[in-house]
Amino acid sequence: MTLSLHPLIDGGIVKGEANFAGGTLYCHCPSDKVAVSLKSNVAHNHACGCSKCWKPHGALFSIVGVVPRDSLSVIANGSKLVVVDKTAAIQRHACTDCGVHLYGRIEKDHPFKGLDFVHAELSDSKGWQEPQFAAFVSSIIEQGFDPRRMDDVRAKFKQLGLETYDALSPPLMDLIAVFTAKKAGIHFSES
Repeated sequence: MTLSLHPLIDGGIVKGEANFAGGTLYCHCPSDKVAVSLKSNVAHNHACGCSKCWKPHGALFSIVGVVPRDSLSVIANGSKLVVVDKTAAIQRHACTDCGVHLYGRIEKDHPFKGLDFVHAELSDSKGWQEPQFAAFVSSIIEQGFDPRRMDDVRAKFKQLGLETYDALSPPLMDLIAVFTAKKAGIHFSES
């Protein structure tokens, strides 16, 4: 049985362009597409196995990165967007017609507030940052993936050159920990 992590990476990872300036994301509707402009490249682009992220049909993982909130703007058919789960930390805005998630925004006090989560694959522009790692890998089991095949999943990511984590990458987990420590009143020296 063929293992499809995500169509963007199954055949190998294409390196992005260092100075890529952004582009436009489109939903999958045949007409009256929702369009979202990004004025920057994505950062921390990764394969995500969580159950909340939008995934293309048949894919085990999404590919998701972040952009600064002020670099994102909805430029067409924004009235078709609805928040999928208003109780979630990341407010994922999806097209009411095709179901594609165009962006996720954090409104509450959170370490990643100010960053919007996006799927650069929804753009027809080339040059976006390539996936850097795989996160929440074990979460695919919770969605029905056979746990006996997890070694195959991790081996395929390793073959692609991506580290696998059952949370986020260590630098992102460090950012969350620093945010939490500062909220608790811990101060760090600047040196």
